[in-house]
Amino acid sequence: MEPGRSPRHAREGCAVSAHVGRTAAIALWGLAGTPVQIEASVNSGLPGIDIVGLPDTSVSESRKRIRAAISNLGITLPAQRITVNLSPGSVKKVGTAFDLGIATAILAAAGHLPTGAGAGLVFVGELGLDGRLHPVRGVMPCALAAVRAGFGGCAVPAANSAEARLVPGLKVLGAGNLAEALNALGGQVAVPALPPVSSPPSAAASRPATGDLREVRGHGDARRALEVAAAGGHHLLMIGSPGAGKTLLAGCLPSLLPRLSDVEAVEALALRSIDGTLDAAAAEPERQPPFEAPHHRTSAAAMVGGSRPGTIGVFSRAHRGVLFMDEAPEFHRDVLEALRQPLESGRCDIHRAWGSVSLPARFQLVLAANPCPCGASMGPQGACSCSPMDRRRYRGRLSGPLLDRVDIQLDMLPIAPADLHSGQPSEDSASVARRVARARERQAERFAGQSWALNAQAPGSWLRESFALSRAQTQPLDRALERGSLTMRGYDRIVRIAATIADLDDRSAPDGDDLLAALVLRTREAA
Repeated sequence: MEPGRSPRHAREGCAVSAHVGRTAAIALWGLAGTPVQIEASVNSGLPGIDIVGLPDTSVSESRKRIRAAISNLGITLPAQRITVNLSPGSVKKVGTAFDLGIATAILAAAGHLPTGAGAGLVFVGELGLDGRLHPVRGVMPCALAAVRAGFGGCAVPAANSAEARLVPGLKVLGAGNLAEALNALGGQVAVPALPPVSSPPSAAASRPATGDLREVRGHGDARRALEVAAAGGHHLLMIGSPGAGKTLLAGCLPSLLPRLSDVEAVEALALRSIDGTLDAAAAEPERQPPFEAPHHRTSAAAMVGGSRPGTIGVFSRAHRGVLFMDEAPEFHRDVLEALRQPLESGRCDIHRAWGSVSLPARFQLVLAANPCPCGASMGPQGACSCSPMDRRRYRGRLSGPLLDRVDIQLDMLPIAPADLHSGQPSEDSASVARRVARARERQAERFAGQSWALNAQAPGSWLRESFALSRAQTQPLDRALERGSLTMRGYDRIVRIAATIADLDDRSAPDGDDLLAALVLRTREAA
Protein backbone atom coordinates (compact mmCIF):
# COMPACT_ATOMS: atom_id res chain seq x y z
CA MET A 1 0.00 0.00 0.00
CA GLU A 2 1.31 3.47 -0.85
CA PRO A 3 2.33 5.73 2.05
CA GLY A 4 -0.54 8.05 2.81
CA ARG A 5 -3.08 5.94 0.90
CA SER A 6 -5.99 4.59 2.93
CA PRO A 7 -6.91 0.86 2.93
CA ARG A 8 -10.16 1.82 1.17
CA HIS A 9 -8.21 3.11 -1.84
CA ALA A 10 -6.13 -0.08 -1.92
CA ARG A 11 -9.33 -2.09 -2.32
CA GLU A 12 -10.89 0.08 -5.02
CA GLY A 13 -10.33 -2.63 -7.64
CA CYS A 14 -10.80 -1.49 -11.22
CA ALA A 15 -11.70 2.21 -11.49
CA VAL A 16 -11.25 5.01 -14.00
CA SER A 17 -10.21 8.55 -13.01
CA ALA A 18 -8.81 11.19 -15.39
CA HIS A 19 -7.69 8.51 -17.87
CA VAL A 20 -6.18 6.41 -15.06
CA GLY A 21 -7.37 2.84 -14.70
CA ARG A 22 -6.80 1.01 -11.43
CA THR A 23 -6.82 -2.65 -10.48
CA ALA A 24 -5.34 -4.64 -7.61
CA ALA A 25 -3.00 -7.63 -7.46
CA ILE A 26 -0.91 -9.47 -4.89
CA ALA A 27 2.90 -9.49 -4.71
CA LEU A 28 3.70 -12.91 -3.29
CA TRP A 29 6.86 -13.42 -1.22
CA GLY A 30 6.84 -16.88 0.30
CA LEU A 31 3.42 -17.29 1.91
CA ALA A 32 3.18 -13.56 2.62
CA GLY A 33 1.27 -11.47 0.13
CA THR A 34 1.35 -7.67 -0.22
CA PRO A 35 -1.56 -5.88 -1.93
CA VAL A 36 -0.40 -4.04 -5.03
CA GLN A 37 -2.33 -1.25 -6.73
CA ILE A 38 -1.92 -1.25 -10.51
CA GLU A 39 -2.40 2.15 -12.15
CA ALA A 40 -2.50 2.64 -15.93
CA SER A 41 -2.46 6.08 -17.54
CA VAL A 42 -2.90 7.00 -21.22
CA ASN A 43 -0.88 10.10 -22.11
CA SER A 44 0.50 11.82 -25.16
CA GLY A 45 3.71 10.42 -26.55
CA LEU A 46 5.02 7.70 -28.80
CA PRO A 47 2.81 4.56 -28.67
CA GLY A 48 4.09 1.97 -26.23
CA ILE A 49 3.71 0.55 -22.72
CA ASP A 50 6.06 1.37 -19.85
CA ILE A 51 5.89 -0.54 -16.54
CA VAL A 52 7.42 0.99 -13.41
CA GLY A 53 7.34 0.06 -9.72
CA LEU A 54 10.19 -2.44 -9.25
CA PRO A 55 9.05 -5.14 -11.72
CA ASP A 56 11.28 -8.12 -12.44
CA THR A 57 11.99 -9.34 -15.97
CA SER A 58 8.88 -11.53 -16.21
CA VAL A 59 6.65 -8.58 -15.25
CA SER A 60 8.42 -6.18 -17.64
CA GLU A 61 7.94 -8.68 -20.48
CA SER A 62 4.19 -8.69 -19.85
CA ARG A 63 3.71 -5.56 -21.99
CA LYS A 64 4.44 -7.65 -25.12
CA ARG A 65 2.06 -10.42 -24.09
CA ILE A 66 -0.64 -7.91 -23.12
CA ARG A 67 -0.43 -5.90 -26.34
CA ALA A 68 -0.65 -9.09 -28.45
CA ALA A 69 -3.54 -10.49 -26.40
CA ILE A 70 -5.56 -7.26 -26.60
CA SER A 71 -4.91 -6.96 -30.32
CA ASN A 72 -5.98 -10.54 -30.98
CA LEU A 73 -9.28 -9.83 -29.20
CA GLY A 74 -9.99 -7.14 -31.79
CA ILE A 75 -9.46 -4.24 -29.38
CA THR A 76 -7.45 -1.25 -30.56
CA LEU A 77 -5.42 0.59 -27.95
CA PRO A 78 -4.94 4.36 -28.23
CA ALA A 79 -1.93 5.40 -30.29
CA GLN A 80 -0.46 7.05 -27.22
CA ARG A 81 1.99 6.34 -24.42
CA ILE A 82 0.62 4.02 -21.71
CA THR A 83 2.36 4.09 -18.33
CA VAL A 84 1.68 1.36 -15.78
CA ASN A 85 2.67 1.89 -12.14
CA LEU A 86 2.84 -0.94 -9.60
CA SER A 87 2.50 0.49 -6.09
CA PRO A 88 4.12 0.29 -3.54
CA GLY A 89 7.32 0.73 -5.48
CA SER A 90 9.44 -0.59 -2.61
CA VAL A 91 8.12 -4.17 -3.05
CA LYS A 92 9.61 -6.27 -5.85
CA LYS A 93 7.00 -7.68 -8.26
CA VAL A 94 7.86 -11.17 -9.49
CA GLY A 95 6.09 -13.52 -11.90
CA THR A 96 3.58 -13.53 -14.72
CA ALA A 97 0.52 -13.45 -12.43
CA PHE A 98 0.36 -9.65 -12.83
CA ASP A 99 -0.66 -9.94 -16.53
CA LEU A 100 -4.42 -9.98 -15.95
CA GLY A 101 -4.38 -7.02 -13.55
CA ILE A 102 -2.17 -4.92 -15.82
CA ALA A 103 -4.24 -5.68 -18.94
CA THR A 104 -7.50 -4.85 -17.14
CA ALA A 105 -6.10 -1.56 -15.81
CA ILE A 106 -4.91 -0.58 -19.30
CA LEU A 107 -8.33 -1.33 -20.84
CA ALA A 108 -10.04 0.59 -18.03
CA ALA A 109 -7.81 3.60 -18.71
CA ALA A 110 -8.61 3.30 -22.43
CA GLY A 111 -12.35 3.45 -21.68
CA HIS A 112 -13.28 -0.16 -22.45
CA LEU A 113 -14.69 -0.80 -18.97
CA PRO A 114 -17.30 1.10 -16.96
CA THR A 115 -16.23 3.18 -13.98
CA GLY A 116 -15.91 1.13 -10.80
CA ALA A 117 -15.98 -2.22 -12.58
CA GLY A 118 -14.19 -4.91 -10.60
CA ALA A 119 -14.05 -2.90 -7.38
CA GLY A 120 -12.94 -5.08 -4.49
CA LEU A 121 -11.35 -7.71 -6.75
CA VAL A 122 -7.79 -8.97 -6.90
CA PHE A 123 -6.58 -9.99 -10.37
CA VAL A 124 -4.26 -13.00 -10.78
CA GLY A 125 -3.41 -14.68 -14.08
CA GLU A 126 -0.98 -15.03 -16.98
CA LEU A 127 -2.00 -14.03 -20.50
CA GLY A 128 -1.24 -15.96 -23.65
CA LEU A 129 -0.75 -14.15 -26.95
CA ASP A 130 -4.21 -15.27 -28.09
CA GLY A 131 -5.88 -13.84 -24.97
CA ARG A 132 -6.29 -17.09 -23.07
CA LEU A 133 -5.60 -17.08 -19.33
CA HIS A 134 -3.01 -19.61 -18.29
CA PRO A 135 -2.84 -21.03 -14.75
CA VAL A 136 -0.16 -19.73 -12.41
CA ARG A 137 1.39 -20.94 -9.19
CA GLY A 138 0.54 -19.39 -5.85
CA VAL A 139 -3.14 -18.64 -6.45
CA MET A 140 -4.16 -19.99 -3.05
CA PRO A 141 -1.75 -17.84 -0.96
CA CYS A 142 -2.73 -14.86 -3.15
CA ALA A 143 -6.38 -15.53 -2.34
CA LEU A 144 -5.58 -15.83 1.36
CA ALA A 145 -3.68 -12.54 1.25
CA ALA A 146 -6.63 -10.92 -0.55
CA VAL A 147 -9.02 -11.97 2.23
CA ARG A 148 -6.64 -10.67 4.90
CA ALA A 149 -6.38 -7.32 3.07
CA GLY A 150 -10.17 -6.94 2.93
CA PHE A 151 -10.85 -7.78 -0.72
CA GLY A 152 -14.13 -9.52 -1.45
CA GLY A 153 -13.21 -11.43 -4.58
CA CYS A 154 -10.49 -12.71 -6.87
CA ALA A 155 -10.39 -12.95 -10.68
CA VAL A 156 -8.30 -15.96 -11.72
CA PRO A 157 -7.80 -18.25 -14.72
CA ALA A 158 -10.51 -20.90 -14.98
CA ALA A 159 -7.89 -23.61 -14.44
CA ASN A 160 -7.09 -22.07 -11.03
CA SER A 161 -10.68 -21.42 -9.92
CA ALA A 162 -11.10 -24.70 -7.96
CA GLU A 163 -7.95 -23.89 -6.01
CA ALA A 164 -9.09 -20.35 -5.21
CA ARG A 165 -12.49 -21.60 -4.03
CA LEU A 166 -10.77 -23.55 -1.24
CA VAL A 167 -10.33 -20.20 0.54
CA PRO A 168 -13.46 -19.40 2.56
CA GLY A 169 -15.07 -15.97 2.39
CA LEU A 170 -13.88 -15.13 -1.12
CA LYS A 171 -15.94 -14.68 -4.30
CA VAL A 172 -14.08 -16.29 -7.21
CA LEU A 173 -14.37 -15.11 -10.81
CA GLY A 174 -12.88 -17.78 -13.08
CA ALA A 175 -12.30 -16.85 -16.71
CA GLY A 176 -10.89 -18.85 -19.58
CA ASN A 177 -9.66 -15.81 -21.49
CA LEU A 178 -9.34 -12.05 -21.21
CA ALA A 179 -12.60 -11.43 -23.06
CA GLU A 180 -14.61 -13.47 -20.54
CA ALA A 181 -12.98 -11.57 -17.67
CA LEU A 182 -13.75 -8.19 -19.25
CA ASN A 183 -17.38 -9.11 -19.96
CA ALA A 184 -17.82 -10.25 -16.36
CA LEU A 185 -16.71 -6.73 -15.34
CA GLY A 186 -19.25 -5.02 -17.58
CA GLY A 187 -17.27 -4.85 -20.81
CA GLN A 188 -18.64 -5.70 -24.25
CA VAL A 189 -16.03 -7.80 -26.01
CA ALA A 190 -16.65 -10.60 -28.49
CA VAL A 191 -15.52 -13.87 -26.94
CA PRO A 192 -13.28 -15.73 -29.40
CA ALA A 193 -13.58 -19.47 -29.97
CA LEU A 194 -10.46 -20.61 -28.13
CA PRO A 195 -9.72 -24.07 -26.77
CA PRO A 196 -9.79 -24.17 -22.96
CA VAL A 197 -6.56 -24.18 -21.00
CA SER A 198 -6.30 -27.34 -18.94
CA SER A 199 -4.98 -27.46 -15.40
CA PRO A 200 -1.33 -28.45 -15.15
CA PRO A 201 -0.72 -32.03 -14.05
CA SER A 202 -0.45 -32.26 -10.28
CA ALA A 203 2.45 -33.99 -8.57
CA ALA A 204 0.40 -34.54 -5.43
CA ALA A 205 -0.49 -38.07 -6.51
CA SER A 206 3.20 -39.02 -6.52
CA ARG A 207 3.51 -38.69 -2.77
CA PRO A 208 4.52 -41.99 -1.16
CA ALA A 209 1.65 -44.06 0.17
CA THR A 210 1.66 -44.54 3.94
CA GLY A 211 1.70 -47.97 5.53
CA ASP A 212 -0.16 -49.59 8.40
CA LEU A 213 1.36 -51.06 11.55
CA ARG A 214 -0.57 -54.31 10.97
CA GLU A 215 2.05 -55.04 8.30
CA VAL A 216 4.90 -54.86 10.85
CA ARG A 217 5.78 -58.20 12.44
CA GLY A 218 7.63 -58.16 15.75
CA HIS A 219 9.76 -55.10 16.53
CA GLY A 220 7.86 -54.38 19.76
CA ASP A 221 10.41 -51.80 20.93
CA ALA A 222 10.42 -50.03 17.58
CA ARG A 223 6.63 -49.94 17.45
CA ARG A 224 6.55 -48.43 20.94
CA ALA A 225 9.16 -45.84 19.96
CA LEU A 226 7.11 -44.90 16.89
CA GLU A 227 4.00 -44.49 19.04
CA VAL A 228 5.84 -42.24 21.49
CA ALA A 229 7.24 -40.21 18.60
CA ALA A 230 3.77 -39.74 17.10
CA ALA A 231 2.17 -38.81 20.41
CA GLY A 232 4.71 -36.17 21.40
CA GLY A 233 5.92 -34.93 18.00
CA HIS A 234 9.43 -36.26 18.69
CA HIS A 235 12.07 -36.62 15.99
CA LEU A 236 13.29 -40.20 15.48
CA LEU A 237 16.50 -41.94 14.37
CA MET A 238 16.46 -45.64 13.51
CA ILE A 239 19.74 -47.52 13.07
CA GLY A 240 19.66 -51.05 11.71
CA SER A 241 20.84 -53.42 9.03
CA PRO A 242 19.33 -53.27 5.53
CA GLY A 243 15.94 -54.99 5.51
CA ALA A 244 15.37 -54.57 9.24
CA GLY A 245 12.12 -52.66 8.62
CA LYS A 246 13.19 -49.02 9.05
CA THR A 247 11.49 -47.79 5.88
CA LEU A 248 8.32 -49.74 6.61
CA LEU A 249 8.04 -48.23 10.10
CA ALA A 250 8.74 -44.71 8.86
CA GLY A 251 5.95 -45.06 6.30
CA CYS A 252 3.54 -45.95 9.10
CA LEU A 253 4.10 -42.73 11.05
CA PRO A 254 1.63 -40.53 9.08
CA SER A 255 -1.13 -43.09 9.77
CA LEU A 256 -0.64 -42.51 13.52
CA LEU A 257 -0.78 -38.71 13.37
CA PRO A 258 -4.01 -36.72 13.80
CA ARG A 259 -5.57 -35.34 10.66
CA LEU A 260 -4.74 -31.73 9.88
CA SER A 261 -7.00 -29.01 11.23
CA ASP A 262 -8.63 -26.49 8.88
CA VAL A 263 -5.88 -23.94 9.44
CA GLU A 264 -3.08 -26.51 9.06
CA ALA A 265 -4.63 -28.01 5.91
CA VAL A 266 -4.98 -24.62 4.23
CA GLU A 267 -1.40 -23.72 5.15
CA ALA A 268 -0.07 -27.00 3.73
CA LEU A 269 -2.09 -26.54 0.54
CA ALA A 270 -0.87 -22.97 0.15
CA LEU A 271 2.72 -24.23 0.16
CA ARG A 272 1.87 -26.82 -2.47
CA SER A 273 0.19 -24.11 -4.53
CA ILE A 274 3.48 -22.17 -4.59
CA ASP A 275 5.31 -25.36 -5.53
CA GLY A 276 2.85 -26.30 -8.27
CA THR A 277 2.06 -29.67 -6.68
CA LEU A 278 -1.44 -28.83 -5.46
CA ASP A 279 -4.24 -31.08 -6.69
CA ALA A 280 -6.46 -28.37 -8.21
CA ALA A 281 -9.36 -30.82 -8.58
CA ALA A 282 -9.56 -31.46 -4.83
CA ALA A 283 -13.04 -30.70 -3.52
CA GLU A 284 -11.73 -29.90 -0.04
CA PRO A 285 -8.36 -29.55 1.70
CA GLU A 286 -6.51 -32.83 2.15
CA ARG A 287 -6.27 -33.72 5.84
CA GLN A 288 -3.58 -36.43 5.68
CA PRO A 289 -0.25 -35.07 6.99
CA PRO A 290 2.31 -34.68 4.18
CA PHE A 291 5.01 -37.32 3.82
CA GLU A 292 8.24 -36.46 2.01
CA ALA A 293 11.01 -38.99 1.34
CA PRO A 294 13.79 -37.32 -0.71
CA HIS A 295 16.63 -39.27 -2.30
CA HIS A 296 19.97 -39.01 -0.54
CA ARG A 297 21.48 -37.28 -3.59
CA THR A 298 19.04 -34.37 -3.28
CA SER A 299 20.93 -31.07 -3.10
CA ALA A 300 20.78 -28.58 -0.24
CA ALA A 301 19.13 -25.99 -2.52
CA ALA A 302 16.34 -28.45 -3.39
CA MET A 303 15.84 -29.33 0.28
CA VAL A 304 15.79 -25.75 1.60
CA GLY A 305 14.23 -24.08 -1.46
CA GLY A 306 14.64 -20.59 -2.83
CA SER A 307 16.90 -21.43 -5.77
CA ARG A 308 14.72 -18.86 -7.57
CA PRO A 309 11.86 -16.64 -6.40
CA GLY A 310 8.60 -18.46 -5.80
CA THR A 311 10.07 -21.91 -5.14
CA ILE A 312 9.96 -23.95 -1.96
CA GLY A 313 12.02 -26.94 -0.90
CA VAL A 314 11.40 -30.38 0.51
CA PHE A 315 11.57 -29.03 4.08
CA SER A 316 8.60 -26.75 3.44
CA ARG A 317 6.66 -29.38 1.48
CA ALA A 318 6.87 -31.55 4.61
CA HIS A 319 5.40 -28.76 6.78
CA ARG A 320 2.82 -30.18 9.24
CA GLY A 321 3.85 -33.68 8.23
CA VAL A 322 6.77 -36.12 8.16
CA LEU A 323 10.18 -35.78 6.53
CA PHE A 324 11.80 -39.21 6.11
CA MET A 325 15.49 -39.25 5.22
CA ASP A 326 16.51 -42.81 4.43
CA GLU A 327 20.23 -43.59 4.31
CA ALA A 328 20.73 -40.37 6.29
CA PRO A 329 24.58 -40.53 6.47
CA GLU A 330 24.66 -40.59 2.65
CA PHE A 331 23.09 -37.13 2.40
CA HIS A 332 25.48 -34.29 1.66
CA ARG A 333 26.80 -32.59 4.77
CA ASP A 334 25.25 -29.26 3.70
CA VAL A 335 21.82 -30.92 3.69
CA LEU A 336 22.26 -32.44 7.15
CA GLU A 337 23.51 -29.19 8.66
CA ALA A 338 20.64 -27.28 7.03
CA LEU A 339 18.25 -29.35 9.17
CA ARG A 340 19.24 -27.49 12.32
CA GLN A 341 17.22 -24.34 11.74
CA PRO A 342 13.86 -25.95 10.88
CA LEU A 343 14.28 -28.44 13.73
CA GLU A 344 14.72 -25.57 16.19
CA SER A 345 12.43 -22.86 14.81
CA GLY A 346 10.08 -24.61 12.38
CA ARG A 347 11.06 -22.21 9.59
CA CYS A 348 13.56 -21.90 6.74
CA ASP A 349 15.10 -18.45 6.39
CA ILE A 350 16.37 -18.19 2.81
CA HIS A 351 18.82 -15.49 1.73
CA ARG A 352 19.64 -15.27 -1.97
CA ALA A 353 20.81 -12.62 -4.41
CA TRP A 354 17.18 -11.93 -5.37
CA GLY A 355 16.14 -11.27 -1.74
CA SER A 356 15.20 -12.97 1.51
CA VAL A 357 12.15 -15.00 2.46
CA SER A 358 11.04 -17.06 5.47
CA LEU A 359 9.07 -20.26 4.78
CA PRO A 360 7.32 -22.51 7.33
CA ALA A 361 8.98 -25.91 7.79
CA ARG A 362 7.69 -27.49 11.00
CA PHE A 363 7.91 -31.20 10.28
CA GLN A 364 8.56 -34.38 12.20
CA LEU A 365 11.95 -35.76 11.17
CA VAL A 366 12.60 -39.50 10.80
CA LEU A 367 16.17 -40.54 10.02
CA ALA A 368 17.16 -44.07 9.01
CA ALA A 369 20.75 -45.27 8.83
CA ASN A 370 22.80 -48.43 8.51
CA PRO A 371 25.16 -49.13 11.41
CA CYS A 372 28.18 -49.08 9.09
CA PRO A 373 28.98 -48.69 5.36
CA CYS A 374 28.36 -52.37 4.61
CA GLY A 375 25.35 -52.48 6.95
CA ALA A 376 26.25 -55.79 8.56
CA SER A 377 27.78 -54.76 11.90
CA MET A 378 24.50 -55.51 13.74
CA GLY A 379 24.20 -58.91 12.08
CA PRO A 380 25.98 -62.18 12.88
CA GLN A 381 29.44 -61.79 14.35
CA GLY A 382 32.10 -61.52 11.68
CA ALA A 383 29.71 -60.50 8.92
CA CYS A 384 30.87 -56.86 8.86
CA SER A 385 33.73 -56.13 6.47
CA CYS A 386 34.27 -52.50 7.56
CA SER A 387 37.35 -51.36 9.45
CA PRO A 388 36.94 -49.51 12.76
CA MET A 389 38.01 -46.32 11.01
CA ASP A 390 35.35 -46.79 8.33
CA ARG A 391 32.65 -47.28 10.97
CA ARG A 392 33.73 -44.18 12.92
CA ARG A 393 33.86 -42.08 9.78
CA TYR A 394 30.43 -43.30 8.66
CA ARG A 395 28.79 -42.61 12.03
CA GLY A 396 30.49 -39.21 12.18
CA ARG A 397 28.55 -38.03 9.15
CA LEU A 398 25.63 -37.42 11.50
CA SER A 399 27.09 -34.62 13.59
CA GLY A 400 26.67 -34.32 17.34
CA PRO A 401 24.64 -31.08 17.13
CA LEU A 402 22.21 -32.74 14.71
CA LEU A 403 21.82 -35.91 16.79
CA ASP A 404 21.35 -33.77 19.88
CA ARG A 405 18.17 -32.42 18.26
CA VAL A 406 16.75 -35.90 17.57
CA ASP A 407 14.79 -36.99 20.62
CA ILE A 408 14.46 -40.75 20.08
CA GLN A 409 17.40 -42.84 18.86
CA LEU A 410 16.65 -46.50 18.29
CA ASP A 411 18.63 -49.62 17.36
CA MET A 412 16.62 -52.01 15.18
CA LEU A 413 17.73 -55.63 15.25
CA PRO A 414 16.65 -58.10 12.56
CA ILE A 415 13.27 -59.70 13.20
CA ALA A 416 13.32 -62.96 15.16
CA PRO A 417 11.98 -66.06 13.34
CA ALA A 418 9.52 -66.64 16.18
CA ASP A 419 7.97 -63.21 15.57
CA LEU A 420 7.88 -63.77 11.82
CA HIS A 421 5.95 -67.04 12.11
CA SER A 422 3.77 -66.01 15.03
CA GLY A 423 0.06 -66.33 14.38
CA GLN A 424 -0.67 -63.39 16.66
CA PRO A 425 -1.97 -60.47 14.56
CA SER A 426 -0.14 -57.15 14.87
CA GLU A 427 -2.00 -54.14 16.24
CA ASP A 428 -3.14 -51.87 13.43
CA SER A 429 -2.45 -48.16 13.02
CA ALA A 430 -6.03 -47.13 13.82
CA SER A 431 -5.81 -48.59 17.34
CA VAL A 432 -2.48 -46.90 18.02
CA ALA A 433 -3.75 -43.62 16.50
CA ARG A 434 -6.56 -43.52 19.07
CA ARG A 435 -4.03 -43.66 21.92
CA VAL A 436 -1.97 -41.01 20.19
CA ALA A 437 -5.03 -38.76 19.88
CA ARG A 438 -5.82 -39.13 23.60
CA ALA A 439 -2.21 -38.30 24.51
CA ARG A 440 -2.34 -35.19 22.35
CA GLU A 441 -5.59 -34.11 23.99
CA ARG A 442 -3.84 -34.31 27.37
CA GLN A 443 -0.99 -32.18 25.99
CA ALA A 444 -3.47 -29.64 24.65
CA GLU A 445 -4.93 -29.30 28.14
CA ARG A 446 -1.45 -29.04 29.70
CA PHE A 447 -0.29 -26.34 27.29
CA ALA A 448 -3.51 -24.35 27.06
CA GLY A 449 -2.62 -20.69 26.60
CA GLN A 450 1.00 -21.44 25.64
CA SER A 451 2.64 -20.90 22.25
CA TRP A 452 3.47 -24.61 21.93
CA ALA A 453 1.13 -27.59 21.65
CA LEU A 454 3.30 -30.72 21.93
CA ASN A 455 5.78 -32.07 24.45
CA ALA A 456 8.54 -31.98 21.83
CA GLN A 457 8.04 -28.22 21.42
CA ALA A 458 7.79 -27.29 25.11
CA PRO A 459 10.80 -25.63 26.79
CA GLY A 460 12.60 -28.02 29.12
CA SER A 461 12.65 -25.47 31.94
CA TRP A 462 8.85 -25.17 31.76
CA LEU A 463 8.40 -28.95 31.98
CA ARG A 464 10.89 -29.35 34.83
CA GLU A 465 9.14 -26.67 36.88
CA SER A 466 5.68 -28.00 36.02
CA PHE A 467 6.45 -31.61 36.98
CA ALA A 468 8.65 -30.77 40.01
CA LEU A 469 10.72 -33.94 39.55
CA SER A 470 12.61 -35.10 42.64
CA ARG A 471 16.36 -35.73 42.77
CA ALA A 472 15.67 -39.42 43.27
CA GLN A 473 13.69 -39.54 40.05
CA THR A 474 16.29 -37.64 38.01
CA GLN A 475 19.34 -39.40 39.49
CA PRO A 476 20.08 -41.50 36.33
CA LEU A 477 19.89 -38.36 34.21
CA ASP A 478 22.08 -36.41 36.61
CA ARG A 479 24.74 -39.15 36.50
CA ALA A 480 24.72 -39.15 32.67
CA LEU A 481 25.03 -35.36 32.72
CA GLU A 482 28.00 -35.49 35.11
CA ARG A 483 29.94 -38.02 33.05
CA GLY A 484 29.35 -36.03 29.85
CA SER A 485 27.30 -38.64 28.00
CA LEU A 486 24.29 -36.33 28.08
CA THR A 487 24.03 -32.62 27.24
CA MET A 488 21.60 -30.19 28.83
CA ARG A 489 19.61 -30.19 25.61
CA GLY A 490 19.50 -33.98 25.75
CA TYR A 491 18.46 -33.83 29.41
CA ASP A 492 15.45 -31.69 28.53
CA ARG A 493 14.55 -33.93 25.61
CA ILE A 494 14.46 -36.93 27.93
CA VAL A 495 12.02 -35.06 30.16
CA ARG A 496 9.86 -34.38 27.11
CA ILE A 497 9.89 -38.05 26.09
CA ALA A 498 9.01 -39.09 29.65
CA ALA A 499 6.07 -36.68 29.60
CA THR A 500 4.81 -38.29 26.40
CA ILE A 501 5.12 -41.78 27.89
CA ALA A 502 3.04 -40.61 30.85
CA ASP A 503 0.45 -39.08 28.49
CA LEU A 504 0.11 -42.38 26.63
CA ASP A 505 -0.48 -44.11 29.97
CA ASP A 506 -3.09 -41.45 30.85
CA ARG A 507 -1.08 -39.97 33.72
CA SER A 508 -0.62 -36.26 34.42
CA ALA A 509 3.13 -36.36 35.16
CA PRO A 510 6.07 -38.72 34.51
CA ASP A 511 7.65 -40.79 37.25
CA GLY A 512 11.09 -42.33 37.68
CA ASP A 513 10.26 -45.34 35.49
CA ASP A 514 9.17 -43.01 32.68
CA LEU A 515 12.47 -41.14 32.90
CA LEU A 516 14.42 -44.42 32.73
CA ALA A 517 12.39 -45.55 29.70
CA ALA A 518 12.96 -42.18 28.07
CA LEU A 519 16.70 -42.37 28.78
CA VAL A 520 16.85 -45.71 26.94
CA LEU A 521 14.95 -44.28 23.98
CA ARG A 522 17.27 -41.30 23.92
CA THR A 523 20.69 -42.92 24.40
CA ARG A 524 20.09 -46.39 22.86
CA GLU A 525 21.41 -48.04 26.02
CA ALA A 526 20.18 -48.90 29.48
CA ALA A 527 20.80 -46.43 32.28
